[in-house]
Amino acid sequence: MIPRPFEYHAPTTLPAAIALLDQYGDEAKLLAGGHSMLPMMKLRFAEPAHLIDLRKIAALKGIREVGNEIRIGAMTTENELIWSPLLQQKCPLLVEGAGLISDPQVRYMGTLGGDISHADPANDHPALMIALGASFVLTSAAGERVVSADGYFLGLYYTLLEPGEIMTEIRIPTPAPGSGSCYAKLKRKTGDYATAAAAVLLRMQGGVVAEVAITLTNLGETALKANDAENYLRGKPLDDDTIREAARLAMAICDPAADLRGDVEYKTAMAGEMTQRALRTALSRCSA
Repeated sequence: MIPRPFEYHAPTTLPAAIALLDQYGDEAKLLAGGHSMLPMMKLRFAEPAHLIDLRKIAALKGIREVGNEIRIGAMTTENELIWSPLLQQKCPLLVEGAGLISDPQVRYMGTLGGDISHADPANDHPALMIALGASFVLTSAAGERVVSADGYFLGLYYTLLEPGEIMTEIRIPTPAPGSGSCYAKLKRKTGDYATAAAAVLLRMQGGVVAEVAITLTNLGETALKANDAENYLRGKPLDDDTIREAARLAMAICDPAADLRGDVEYKTAMAGEMTQRALRTALSRCSA
C-alpha cells in the first residue's frame, strides 16, 4: 500500500514546528527518523494530512554535560550516541544500548527522541532511560515541562506527551564514578527486536550493592522497572545466590506476549537469564 496524500513541512526552528503542530492539531504528525512513522503510513495505520519533519531543527541535536547532567537533543541519532566521547566516558550504558539497535543504516537515521516517543515496548531506549533515571523535556506553545522517564510510558504507544507538545531534550544524571552497567539483549538475528533484554546500572560500596537499577525490554506493555529486585539487592553482596534471587524477582513482573520469538514461559525465563548476565557484567565493570 501507499500512504494517503499529505502535506510535508520542514521547519527550521522549534517555534515554527510548534506553530505548525498547533495549526493542524490532530491532522498532523511529527517525523523524526521515520523508521516507525513511515511504515505505519504505508500500511495506513497512520494517516496524517500533515507531516512535520524535525530533521532541519539544529537546536534539537547535540550532546553536552551541564553540571551533573548529560543533556541530549531529541533529534540526536543513534550513531551520534555511539560515537560521542562524552557518553563513552560517562554514560557507556547508553552507548552499549544504542549499538544493539537494528543495523547501521537505521542507526544513522533513527533518533533518540523518536525511539522514546514511539513508546513501543520492544524499543530499547525506554528501559535504558528508566535505568539511567532520565527525564524528558516536553515543549509546547505554553512552555516547557520536565517529566521523569519512570512513569512516562503508560501503555502500548501511549505516553504522557500531550497534544501540541514536542520532546526536545533528554536529561540524564551523570552516573556516579565507578558505576558499572550492562544492557544484555537476546535477539534472533541482527536488526531484530529483543526477545528479552535487561538494563542494569550498578554502584558497589564496601563489597555490597549501594545502588542498582534493573529494567526490562519487551516483557510487558511498557518497559518494566524491577523495583522488588532492586530493593532486595541493596545492602547485599552481589554473589551467585543474590543474583539468582534478583533474577527470580525480575521474572515475577514479566507479562510478555507470545509471538514468533517465543512463548510466554520462554520469554520470561530469558528475562531472568538476561538479568543475571547484566548484573554479572555490570559488576565486572564497577571500579572502586
